[in-house]
Amino acid sequence: MFVDERIVTLFKRNAHHTLTYWSVFFSFGLCIAFLGPTILDLQCQTNSTLHQITWVFFAQQFCLLIGSSVGGVFKRTLFRALAALFVSALIISAIFAIIPLCNDVLLLVVAMAVSGLAMGVIDTIGNIQLVAIYKKDSAIFLQALHFFIGLGALVSPLIADPFLSERGCGNHTGNETEMIHHFRNMLRNSPIAEHNVTQSHLPHEAEEGDSIVHYAFWIMALINLPVPIAVLFLMYREQLIPCCPSSAPHLLDKDELEMENQQGAEGPNMEQKEHEDRGHGDIFNCCQNDNLLRLPVSFFMIHVLGGMVLFMTDGIVGAYAGFVYIYAVAPPMSLAHKTAGYLASIFWAAITAGRLMSIPLSYRFQPVTLLIFNLSGAIVTVLMLLIFYTSSVFLFVGTCLCGLFLSSIFPCMLAYTEDILDYQGYATPVLVTSAGMGEMVMQVLVGSIIHTEGSYSFLLCGMIIACAGFILFLSLLLFHRLHKNDLSGTSKKSGMVAEPAAEPSGSAKIHQTEEKGGR
Repeated sequence: MFVDERIVTLFKRNAHHTLTYWSVFFSFGLCIAFLGPTILDLQCQTNSTLHQITWVFFAQQFCLLIGSSVGGVFKRTLFRALAALFVSALIISAIFAIIPLCNDVLLLVVAMAVSGLAMGVIDTIGNIQLVAIYKKDSAIFLQALHFFIGLGALVSPLIADPFLSERGCGNHTGNETEMIHHFRNMLRNSPIAEHNVTQSHLPHEAEEGDSIVHYAFWIMALINLPVPIAVLFLMYREQLIPCCPSSAPHLLDKDELEMENQQGAEGPNMEQKEHEDRGHGDIFNCCQNDNLLRLPVSFFMIHVLGGMVLFMTDGIVGAYAGFVYIYAVAPPMSLAHKTAGYLASIFWAAITAGRLMSIPLSYRFQPVTLLIFNLSGAIVTVLMLLIFYTSSVFLFVGTCLCGLFLSSIFPCMLAYTEDILDYQGYATPVLVTSAGMGEMVMQVLVGSIIHTEGSYSFLLCGMIIACAGFILFLSLLLFHRLHKNDLSGTSKKSGMVAEPAAEPSGSAKIHQTEEKGGR
């Protein structure tokens, strides 16, 4: 078979949990992608300026970062984890439903901030739970998990597209209208329509009845509603709802029974140790653990370097998706606005396809092998884009390749780092937080450089960031080797201490035997 029977059996045992976590990440993707294509309609709805409406993006990303940092607090028990996922998924549906009622930009900023917190909690808990369930076999399931983010990110703009207004409103200047159209084009993940910017410059009042984008938000709220219901049903199946009667346990099939017996043979102490290890789910709990004081420096450097690699690579994803449109319409490329608008769609479609392709690849290859291949491929692709900077054809090809290479770096890095650290759960919140921070910071940094130095600096920034990420990854490989040596040295030292302690006991035994013989 293409997939090992052991993996299939493991999935069958945890299918309900796994499918539920995947569905929650579909909700995450649905929420992260709707803002770009609907930004013009939301600006008209809130009667706000460009400067005011950009706070909506910042509020969502910043609170997503906070949610990712503190999300592991809910990981200590299964009840807390599932309850947090249920509330977060329900909040996302509620936010979709109330967005059309936000007629003031401040209310919209608060709504996006709350949705960002919910998304951050989902991001951290979903990754931690899958790593805790599958441990060394988690790479293939993490790839599938992040595929569902891309799937949700593709579905969301497709739902919104038929309901979008094609004309602006009279509460902004012509320059702001053009920039808003750029925001829509660069962040939209579905094919876009060409907007007549000249016509948009003419001030006119948009009547309240003209906008029908609220139907898109209500449809997304209904589509997302089965997700919290699925989490609630999982809680019912796990007998975690006090008010519901407990159901009879299901019978195990032959493969599941064999795996159950193998785990039972390891003894209850192993289960207790595993339960204790799963308690380390958030950054703050990790820092308060007294055992960290006895760990080698390489343990902390693995966290730092792994986080920095994702800071760079996820920063490239955010910057490329955000500014490839500006690069394409500016000289020397000078593509038509409609043609350039398809680049963001191709990039996100490539990321989704890459995550789907990585599911079987992660079964055949180790995460470190995929990381080397993807990072090298990203560097070569950006280098080729720099060389053929006047070729519009290669811009589309390079965008597709860039999305494919960057797509699976995050789940591979998560699986690789957790494998180095023996799946103690410390690395996941650090990596998730670093990735979110990189996406937020790099967008601001690259945008500022493009504004001052010109559009050509876009690819140059991408090349520098990609090379820095690869250097940091090589440093991570070095500290992985040092960490293995530190652990082996500690084991030898422990053995040397235990061996002399056993000798007096043996000598005493011989002495007692001789005394008995003398009597």
